[in-house]
Amino acid sequence: MISVEEHSARVREVVGTRPVVRRALGDCAGLVLAEDIAAGVPLPPFDNSAMDGYAVRSADVAGAREDSPVELPVAADIPAGRTDVPALAPGTAHRIMTGAPMPQGADSVVMVERTDGGERRVAISAAAPEGTHVRRAGEDVSAGSVVLRAGTVLGPAQLGLASAVGVDRLPVLEPPRVLVVSTGTELVHPPAPLLHGQIYESNSVMLEAGLKALGCHVETVRSVADDVAEFRATVEPKLAEADLVVTSGGVSAGAYEVVKDALTDSGITFGKVAMQPGGPQGCGRWHGVPVVTLPGNPVSVLVSFEVFVRPALLAALGHVATERTRVRARLTETLNSPKGKRQFRRGYYTPGEGQVTGIVGPRGGPGSHLLASFAQANCLIVLDEETTEAPKDSTVDVLLL
Repeated sequence: MISVEEHSARVREVVGTRPVVRRALGDCAGLVLAEDIAAGVPLPPFDNSAMDGYAVRSADVAGAREDSPVELPVAADIPAGRTDVPALAPGTAHRIMTGAPMPQGADSVVMVERTDGGERRVAISAAAPEGTHVRRAGEDVSAGSVVLRAGTVLGPAQLGLASAVGVDRLPVLEPPRVLVVSTGTELVHPPAPLLHGQIYESNSVMLEAGLKALGCHVETVRSVADDVAEFRATVEPKLAEADLVVTSGGVSAGAYEVVKDALTDSGITFGKVAMQPGGPQGCGRWHGVPVVTLPGNPVSVLVSFEVFVRPALLAALGHVATERTRVRARLTETLNSPKGKRQFRRGYYTPGEGQVTGIVGPRGGPGSHLLASFAQANCLIVLDEETTEAPKDSTVDVLLL
């Protein structure tokens, strides 16, 4: 058997890194920026009003009070978007809307609530010292400054900032096209009725969901029978359109291990990893295409995805944080684990308050077929290779899902 770390390194090497492409902003959510982005314009690009109100010279309203308002003629209206803004003459006001350019000569804005809202003449009942309610050009971002660094995960704020500085396309690391192949003659698609000895296929559903959550483009081939010729005939024609193939099932040591039988002499290395569940694993390149082969039991598939596939893809896509958040938690009951294997148990974690350590309890047993307990879990409890018993109230590592 090889270690979890050794197989993880193999998978990362096989998956590799992704190329840089330029995408429209609307197609970049969740992706990682590949290059620094500099602002083409300052933000704001011009002095503008932070309030609906009146642009004035501060000296003209210095004596304004509730009981002694200053009255000024309204010489112009300045809505947001006006480009031909007239200068403000001394002793006058311009009615101005939020975001509208400040007129030359004005140095402050009186918000409409401190006036009578007049359209031809306005009574102003509060002073407005220089700079009041004025957004200065470049106070947020100066032209030419780097606003987004390579490696940034692009969310709503980052994409909004890119647009605000005049960018319409961004260089990002391109998500791969992933071909998901589930194998097993016993597998049936819902809602077809089951015959005795058959089960509903679920592995491809889980893998597709996990891969799409990372931004991957997924094509799925469900329930390939345990026949080498059929496997090759089904999968090989699709390799030209795939950047990665992820299979489930057919990699263990028994008979009818279709993936192992089909790919052993085709560039894929199979072996056992010192973990539970998910021991049988494989990876390599088939006709030059990266392939990662996972076991067939549903829990083994999902644990293997979390431990090997997800981190490798996040690394390939440029993410700095590729692992699930790891915390320490106190066990609510004693757990046993086989010596020499790293055990991943489904669990439910409840965080502590302040400096108090959180608690975690198992959901279901260690069996790789117990999928319902995974649906109830929010973490994986990790017991290392040397641990055979983790007593109640001892602290363990927990991966938050």
